[in-house]
Amino acid sequence: MNQTVTIPTTRDEAWRYADSAALAAADPGAVDEWRTFKIEPGGTLRHLGEPTTGGIERWRIDVGAGGCYAHFAVLDAGDYARREIEVTLGEGASFEFGGVVLGTGEATREFVTRVIHAEPGAMSKQVVRAVAADRSVANFLGRIEVARDAQQTDAAQNFRAILLNDGATANAKPELEIFADDVKCAHGAAIGALDEAAAFYMAARGVPPEEARALLIRAFIADAFGSIEDTREQETMISQALASYDHARLRAHV
Repeated sequence: MNQTVTIPTTRDEAWRYADSAALAAADPGAVDEWRTFKIEPGGTLRHLGEPTTGGIERWRIDVGAGGCYAHFAVLDAGDYARREIEVTLGEGASFEFGGVVLGTGEATREFVTRVIHAEPGAMSKQVVRAVAADRSVANFLGRIEVARDAQQTDAAQNFRAILLNDGATANAKPELEIFADDVKCAHGAAIGALDEAAAFYMAARGVPPEEARALLIRAFIADAFGSIEDTREQETMISQALASYDHARLRAHV
């Protein structure tokens, strides 16, 4: 017997910043479809630069004891794009996530993560950067859950967004649910305009305004990919994000 799939709405906490019209028109099968991966104890898996075409993507990863999972992505396509990543960490496992959200036009694009520290000694680190222009919406919803027996957990997430004009929007919803007492957990979020002082400093030294903005955006985006050890791969991810930035002709009104 087929189970009926309920389409989420913006009344659901995990979908509160989503595009309501896109959800109403969504294919129930796509909403309920998960890409699943199981990493055996001591194993390693990495997703680097997996392309996004818009729509709803849901990933579920189970990381065995001592295993490692890393995910680095640029969300830059689709009128409504949501990449949701749910990771469960075994003892001593690790998860690293670096994401860049680029918003243009009236698009809504969001990363949604849920990291479950199920056993002791696991580590997770998440860094997300967003650049929003026009009337776009860029979101990050990040939830960290630490089970009662997951002592010595080390978990952190950081979100920052730059709004390039008054019509752009960014939303952050960081969450920590901790039942263990020997843990190190932190989250932070900041949303603002491009650094006018830095832009003025560069302009005073002869850097053209557009070039100054591009350099500032590059440095901002690069934060998300700082954990990529291979410098060529890191540069590839930064270049992908900057190419989308240039293609969309994002402009900072400073």
